[in-house]
Amino acid sequence: MTRTRKSSCKTHGSPLCQLPAKPQNELEPNDPALYERLAEQWWHPRGPFVMLHWLAAARARLVPAARPGAVLVDLGCGAGLLAPHLHGYRHIGVDLSEPSLRRARGIEPVLGDVLAVPLPDECADVVVAGEILEHVHDLAGAVAEACRILRPGGLLVLDTLADTAVCRLVAIGLAERVGLAPRGVHDPALLVDRAALVRECARHGVRLALRGIRPSLLDLLTWPVRRGRPVRMVPTATTAVLFQGAGRKKG
Repeated sequence: MTRTRKSSCKTHGSPLCQLPAKPQNELEPNDPALYERLAEQWWHPRGPFVMLHWLAAARARLVPAARPGAVLVDLGCGAGLLAPHLHGYRHIGVDLSEPSLRRARGIEPVLGDVLAVPLPDECADVVVAGEILEHVHDLAGAVAEACRILRPGGLLVLDTLADTAVCRLVAIGLAERVGLAPRGVHDPALLVDRAALVRECARHGVRLALRGIRPSLLDLLTWPVRRGRPVRMVPTATTAVLFQGAGRKKG
């Protein structure tokens, strides 16, 4: 594959290289080129990634306070939406989208695939996989990589979408139609089997506990007139749509 010129954004001594330009024809669902087209919108308070901002705030509440020298690896970090909510960690963000990483704030950007993370074994005290597992074609491989880079005793934190009919209706059909997610960002075939996710984590020594979350209905209904203030994500009794997971690695 032909490489373009080197980027000025560097991490761990290696330059990030620009990805080849994608054709501007109609994109398939879950096409990574979508993030290149929308890269300028990552930090827009009412833009197409607005719900990812709300989810990042909720995700951060599962991460403990950093001890001195602690490392957090943020898989599928996008433009680093998690970073403003966490302090004290060496925050390394891994993503396939070079345009997104160029707009990242508060992280050390690493251009890479969550199925082959370019980081050493057991390097992280916390591994976060926020809204990424529903985008991968190999769930077992993504879980294996997340657990590989997690040190024994370290914490895995994630959130993703469940493989259910109600999730396809609400989180894809409805959310994309009303502008809470970009159209075509999800492929329904890649939604996450919760039992398989828990099983794969257990295979790698992480006992994952799941809980459902949803937007606060009051916040969501009043959001259009609240001048872009964030919508709170609150616990819910079901994991059938959007859910979080957290668990520590044995050792």
